[in-house]
Amino acid sequence: MIWQPIAGVSEFSRLEFLIRMSPTMTLNNPSALFGVFMLVLLSTATARAEVHSVFVQSRLDYNAILITEVDVLFVYNDAVLDGFPATKTEWYSNKRGFLESAGDHVDLVSIFVPQGFDSEMASLPQRRADAIKIFVFGQHDGSTRAPIDITDFENVLVEIDQFGILVSERN
Repeated sequence: MIWQPIAGVSEFSRLEFLIRMSPTMTLNNPSALFGVFMLVLLSTATARAEVHSVFVQSRLDYNAILITEVDVLFVYNDAVLDGFPATKTEWYSNKRGFLESAGDHVDLVSIFVPQGFDSEMASLPQRRADAIKIFVFGQHDGSTRAPIDITDFENVLVEIDQFGILVSERN
């Protein structure tokens, strides 16, 4: 049986319905009841992003003549992930078009790292906890570099060096 949400029906009513519909699942079978309860609970849960902070730090030589852009993209709708840029080149060559088509289903935080830059804590969108996916793109990365998924990170550290960017969990 494939479970489809029914408008106006409470979670308890759904659970009661499942119990009554299956002859092997009764209130006398606690393990089956627990299994059904967990199934209902998991089917209604939505994944939420964990990102609380993004700290950007440059390890480049202060004398380097280089400006690097780091983009942190918060995605709030699954439909945006269809046709999502697979590489750094795809992102930066069509960033404006992608943002226009995504509308309010994304938030973008761009951090520009000029010569002599040391570090900065990024200002994140208020609705960041509602994001289903969060990605980092670095302009100073290789052209075929895929976006870095930081959805499950809590405190993110983005380090820029002469080879590109390194993204990790910050302690």
